[in-house]
Amino acid sequence: MGLVRRFVEHGCARPRGSHPMASGSANTAAAAGSSSSVPQAIATPLTRAAIFLVSTINPGAENLAAVRSFCAGLAKLVRAVDFRDLEGGLSCVMGIGSDAWDQLFGATRPANLHPFKEINAGARHAVSTPGDLLFHIRSRRMDLCFELATQIMESLGGAVSAADEVQGFRYFDDRDLLGFVDGTENPRGEAAVDAVLIGAEDAAFAGGSYVIVQKYLHSLDAWNALPTEAQERIIGRTKLSNVELADSVKPTSAHNALTTIVEDGIEIKILRENMPFGRPGYGEFGTYFIGYSRSPRTIEQMLENMFIGRPPGNYDRLLDFSRAVTGNLFFVPTATFLEDAAGSLPAAAAPSTSPAESSSSCASDGSLGIGSLKGETPNE
Repeated sequence: MGLVRRFVEHGCARPRGSHPMASGSANTAAAAGSSSSVPQAIATPLTRAAIFLVSTINPGAENLAAVRSFCAGLAKLVRAVDFRDLEGGLSCVMGIGSDAWDQLFGATRPANLHPFKEINAGARHAVSTPGDLLFHIRSRRMDLCFELATQIMESLGGAVSAADEVQGFRYFDDRDLLGFVDGTENPRGEAAVDAVLIGAEDAAFAGGSYVIVQKYLHSLDAWNALPTEAQERIIGRTKLSNVELADSVKPTSAHNALTTIVEDGIEIKILRENMPFGRPGYGEFGTYFIGYSRSPRTIEQMLENMFIGRPPGNYDRLLDFSRAVTGNLFFVPTATFLEDAAGSLPAAAAPSTSPAESSSSCASDGSLGIGSLKGETPNE
């Protein structure tokens, strides 16, 4: 059994000296379709702290070259910070946006990589916001996350500009700030690996993954004014015991009903690593949604169900109390790909427009998801 599978199944920290960016051993890579490519550390145990850092690449060929060089050195940077506390469980996943991918690595691209699909449905809006690079930093200790984020931004220097940064934390018994347990239906063990890692369906990028992120802000005063029974009907689970409501009681608009995706009688899974965040002094309370999948289509379908409704109009009532203020889709290449990135100097690597300009000019075609997230898992 591969290391990543053993860790996920037993909830263990990675062993001393293991690669803090890698998801596992040759067995895991073989399951993804290549024994020579090592996935990034996606399917790792939940941690107490996380930082979500999104940045844009500044215009100029020199900045693109600086980012490629940074990709090749990221693993060493993570190891340097990780060595300060080998029991801290530090890891970092790096994702790359659609427009940035073209400029960094040329025309050869992951099959399903595209800009985030914005959704407008009445008062509900899944926004698309600037973002070329994502760093998902996790540890048992916030100081390790903070140090790594600091080192990443210092290493990138003037090549990038920060677009968004969120410091997340575990809230009591894995609850969000709405008071409900978050992530109950996450796949585990080999099912988690199968849900997130690309296989033979896109062999050139086997071992990679897709990740969608959204920052949601909650109207807690309005939410807390609801009776508990009304909250439970919106979420689809009991608040105290975290038991799913029976179908005879649960509305079809319940959050967990709309975010369950079934194809050919099989429920398709994704892996969520959501974290609460907030600034009480500013009245800001939220959930940072982050979902990994081997295809973005599953999460996009979830978001369509939530914002538009299934059928249209039967939307997720949670959106009456929560609004998305960011939205991005990234591809997560293998750790091996990143370490080889400095040698990737395609002819298309010096475009006439910046990643941010290119992203803003892309037409949006609407779709996306959240919740107990399930990801498309084509048969290999």
